[in-house]
Amino acid sequence: MSDRRAVITGLGVVAPTGVGAAGHWKGSLSGRSRIGPVTSFDASGSPVRLAGEVTGFDEREFVDSKLLVQTDRWTWFALAATRLALADAALDPAKEDPFDLSVVTAAASGGNAFGQREIQALWRKGPRAVSAYQSIGWFYAASTGQLSIAHRLKGACGVLVADAAGAIDALAEAARLIRAGTEVVVTGGTEAPLSPYALACQAGEATVNRSADPDAAYRPFAPDAAGHVPGEGGAILVVEDRHSAFGRGAPTVYAEIAGTASTHDAHHVSDPAPDHRQYARAMREAIARAGLGVDDVGVVFADGAGDVVRDSLEVAALREVFGDRRVPVTVPKTMTGRLCSGGAALDLAWAAMTLTEGVIPPTVGTVAPEGVDLVTEPRGVEGLSSALVVARGSGGFNSAAVLTAV
Repeated sequence: MSDRRAVITGLGVVAPTGVGAAGHWKGSLSGRSRIGPVTSFDASGSPVRLAGEVTGFDEREFVDSKLLVQTDRWTWFALAATRLALADAALDPAKEDPFDLSVVTAAASGGNAFGQREIQALWRKGPRAVSAYQSIGWFYAASTGQLSIAHRLKGACGVLVADAAGAIDALAEAARLIRAGTEVVVTGGTEAPLSPYALACQAGEATVNRSADPDAAYRPFAPDAAGHVPGEGGAILVVEDRHSAFGRGAPTVYAEIAGTASTHDAHHVSDPAPDHRQYARAMREAIARAGLGVDDVGVVFADGAGDVVRDSLEVAALREVFGDRRVPVTVPKTMTGRLCSGGAALDLAWAAMTLTEGVIPPTVGTVAPEGVDLVTEPRGVEGLSSALVVARGSGGFNSAAVLTAV
């Protein structure tokens, strides 16, 4: 059995809370929600009026002009977050063996704005007006492919699609690759699901909030929760072997990927199972694979669906796993909205920074359910040694990861 251990050495964040890990962390601890009216296009005719948008992001700082016309905003986010993550890790791929470098990302909606634009051109002007890049610009693997090309990542590469749970599954694959001998894996997920087409697709979901009031829109665990708010952005993480990371003098080793697990409800194409068993099993297995007991978990980054039924199932799962113990629980994505494949990646970045900084970022705008220690203000914790990150995807996906302090 391999003694190689996977650690996180670089964080790149592009989110409504900020661009770059430092700016994002500062924005997170401010406790200010970034959810507001959609501004990227006229959404007055859409039933979905609110979103968590990334502001202050100039794609030209991160993406060559030639590549800009070939790719969608979600790939711009991934390219930017990867550059930031590699810089944070002080790792230059050009100085490494490209066959020792891999990339595994999560995807959900793909390059929807790019695809919409080209389909409109097709119907308005005919096939000759469609970009040659239509076949790859929208594709789920577009970001993985472009990251591989940009940084010469020629090891095992892939993309995982599991809606909001995908980035934990991608992290699990990254850890497996490290244990198998890969030196570095770029992993995580980003999303840009705020185009007219993407919002039209989401508008049919019963769990999407239709309020025009940002303060009442996304309130997971509240008794009057009325759905979630979509958001854009995400995070990319650099994962390395622990020994190699310390050997090369990585500036920061944020956390070790101690255990991961995934289960599936096997119940319905979109609705969750009527019980929480598979969700709780994912949590238990991740904790057990980390070699920990439930009393060792210092904080849970919850899924926080913002839907009364799904929230009640999550509370039931937490109670089954942790019993009467009031483990701190937080849903900082209440500041950003739910980012599809970028959501769990951002939660993983939050968890890694929490273990490094000793501060739990807050859940905002909602109330704690009975028996749950919901963190609603930034909370300093001495000796915090582990964090459980959980996520669910539409269709029954359940994933969990345990990160431990290094």
